[in-house]
Amino acid sequence: MSPHTTRLKAAAIGATTALALTACGGGTGSDGDKAAAGTPQGVVSQAEAKKIADHYEQVNNKANAAQDEKLLATVEAGQVYAMDKATYTLVKAGPAKERKAYAKPFSYRDRQYVIPEKGTATWFAVRATSSQDSENSVVLVFDKVGGTHKMVLSLWTDGASLPEPALDKHGLAEVVDPGTKVGKLAPSDIGAAYEDLLQTGGKKKGTALTSTKPVENAKKIHQRSGKEGAADGMATKMFFAKTPADPSVYALRTADGGVLALFPAAHKQESLLKEPYRSSASLVPSEEQSAFGATRGPLITDTFEGQGIAELTPKAARITAVDFQHVDAR
Repeated sequence: MSPHTTRLKAAAIGATTALALTACGGGTGSDGDKAAAGTPQGVVSQAEAKKIADHYEQVNNKANAAQDEKLLATVEAGQVYAMDKATYTLVKAGPAKERKAYAKPFSYRDRQYVIPEKGTATWFAVRATSSQDSENSVVLVFDKVGGTHKMVLSLWTDGASLPEPALDKHGLAEVVDPGTKVGKLAPSDIGAAYEDLLQTGGKKKGTALTSTKPVENAKKIHQRSGKEGAADGMATKMFFAKTPADPSVYALRTADGGVLALFPAAHKQESLLKEPYRSSASLVPSEEQSAFGATRGPLITDTFEGQGIAELTPKAARITAVDFQHVDAR
């Protein structure tokens, strides 16, 4: 997973590439020293967390340079891997200049390891900046997959500040059950609430979300797609929520008493030629859609996998960042 400065433009929430028409035809956790008797230990020690993050950097840079998804799978899993595997498909199909930019090595700097107590979780988080972007911070989640800690979520704050995690006297973070409601929503509800913004404009689950930039942008996408459709208005464009590639949600108590939720989300976008035009025209996939296997016809379905950050309190549910990747088109 390269820093967001090199993520492809395909990471937009909806497929914005043109759909043409043709004539009839388609933490600080515990340190590396041995803990004193009776002292709680972290999921990993800080030294172990550093080693895991360092190994991820090395392997990820090598995998990015070759767009080697099998190598990437040794250090990534879950939602991030589903997104990055699709990115490799687009990088390989793109211009040489883009491939070269994506392969540029990077490292995570100014790291803060946020480590829960052993027995309360199988994962830990890292807050950092990138050697390619010192202005924005990122939250990385490493969970145990098949006996090995792999990166499963990677979320950039895009300039927004992150709340400080609540740490106990041993420097360990407090995990929150994703199913526990904080006000109107639980961390596990946030992904569906966000997708409701795209699907209905926020008339159902989305009503519980506080107005933030990501929320208002999603509402605008819904409104614009309903009004303008696709292919210069000759096709409709609709969104349908789907189960994410990995539905795992991660949540931490924050120092101000709230909850920081790191959540996955996913949807399909259907562009359907209106009935009057189906006998004389067809939707033509863009180069990006063609890279995933889409062919011309009356319907093109794009699939997007994503992830987001939300801050929950008894009074508000604020989504502060989202990141989506185009992963399929048919």
